[in-house]
Amino acid sequence: MAQGPLDGVKIVEFSGIGPGPFCGMLLSDLGADVVRIDRKSGAAGSPGAPGDRFAVTTRGRRSVALDLKHPDAVETCLKLIERADIAFEGFRPGVMERLGLGPDVALSRNPKLVYGRMTGWGQTGPLANAAGHDINYIAISGALHAIGGAEQPIPPLNLVGDFGGGALYLAFGMLAALTHARATGQGQVVDASMSDGAASLMAMFYGFKASGMWTDHRQNNMLDGGAHFYGTFRCADGGWVALGSIEPQFYRLLLEKTGLSDPQFQRQMSRADWPELRAKLTAVIAEKTRAEWCEIMEGTDICFAPVLNLEEAPHHPHNLARGAFIDLDGVVQPAPAPRFSSTPGAIQAPPAAVGEHTESALLDWGFPAEAVATLRASGAAG
Repeated sequence: MAQGPLDGVKIVEFSGIGPGPFCGMLLSDLGADVVRIDRKSGAAGSPGAPGDRFAVTTRGRRSVALDLKHPDAVETCLKLIERADIAFEGFRPGVMERLGLGPDVALSRNPKLVYGRMTGWGQTGPLANAAGHDINYIAISGALHAIGGAEQPIPPLNLVGDFGGGALYLAFGMLAALTHARATGQGQVVDASMSDGAASLMAMFYGFKASGMWTDHRQNNMLDGGAHFYGTFRCADGGWVALGSIEPQFYRLLLEKTGLSDPQFQRQMSRADWPELRAKLTAVIAEKTRAEWCEIMEGTDICFAPVLNLEEAPHHPHNLARGAFIDLDGVVQPAPAPRFSSTPGAIQAPPAAVGEHTESALLDWGFPAEAVATLRASGAAG
């Protein structure tokens, strides 16, 4: 029995990599019945591959293995789409059309369908058919230039383009389109471009730049490590702490807890003073261990937190209290988010091997047993 606010929503996911599976994970964690179409020739074997217990973002869905070059497999996909509320894919423009599974065909079979398409550059534009990765998509949005040290931009993992600008915007867009489809009976295509999404995530900073509050020089602004009161600082034991004491009352508390009485610190918002103030604060933080600063600052209004690595984070008392991480088959991973008061989400199942549910999923979605047997016998399904 599915658990979550999307219980009853039926979704077809065409298997991909990176942000596509992450989007499917989000929807499954909130209770949607997501059937993942895997290539029949696909196999597990490396972290991230379907069926591998370390492939965290593939959790919760059932896998149907199909040979999409076989006409019977294509027809099976279309019959699944007829029964679905949402279908989504993450291939370059034109790939699904060449398979006979593009949005025009899909919407002709199911006019209420929400058809999600996630690509790096979008379905149109001069770069639409070019290869790329997260780092390239965020490069043209302005986001990459704004992140990193003074001398060089630094890629912020693939959080901003793939997962933030891509998967989250795709999920948001498809659920918005689903609301419209249920109200009007009209489906539509959602074109989720990671470069568009990354640009959207930068909305506040474009506002700051227009107002004169933000410069195009890294580590020269309040939120990019330029300000002495907003950044990371190394402790005596080599650990790091994060400070975000922006508001005056929080800043005063920071000065109190660090014992800083130098009059220069009263010029909090003087950009010209920031380099000297950062050097002074850095020296003070380096006098104590991370644990000592946690004892002094954690839980106060300084806006403080220790910088935890991936081994430490699941064991932090706040994360433990909220159940922010869970252990599934020996793999520690983030729990479903966000939280719901009446319909909490849940991990519906561990990662599925390719084709693990070909028969059971098709039967559950209304395929006759003899039709499933015929698919197997013809080689269309595995």
